[in-house]
Amino acid sequence: MKDKDKSRVGVLSSHLIPMASSEKDAALAAAASPAAADTPTIFDKIINKEIPSTVVYEDDKVLAFRDIEPQAPTHILIIPKVKDGLSGLSKAEERHIEILGYLLYIAKVVAKQEGLDDGFRIVINDGPNGCQSVYHLHIHLIGGRQMNWPPG
Repeated sequence: MKDKDKSRVGVLSSHLIPMASSEKDAALAAAASPAAADTPTIFDKIINKEIPSTVVYEDDKVLAFRDIEPQAPTHILIIPKVKDGLSGLSKAEERHIEILGYLLYIAKVVAKQEGLDDGFRIVINDGPNGCQSVYHLHIHLIGGRQMNWPPG
């Protein structure tokens, strides 16, 4: 890992749930924190450029950046810039239909940009049992290798 990347990981890690030894532990800790759905998240800091990230796509509605702990050669997070109560997919309301569709469309655009012509996987973790550790809806775009079934 390059020094620049180590620095970035350190900054980002300091904003995550402390002492979480796994994604499952981080998800359970995040769910237990009070007002998880309403509080600013690490993603808000990334959107506001307070925390560095490797941005691969940005427009007025969404931001896509590389995951700091990739699970495949390509692992990108795609997030809405405005949370609007959309802390997770289970919180979606009719007013969110447009942004939900747009997030999936941008996932396709980014996949093409990344050369994932042989396929990719889209993952949305929701709630503690879904291993959601950041309560700001986000899509994982994962590719660059053969995926397995069933997933975790």
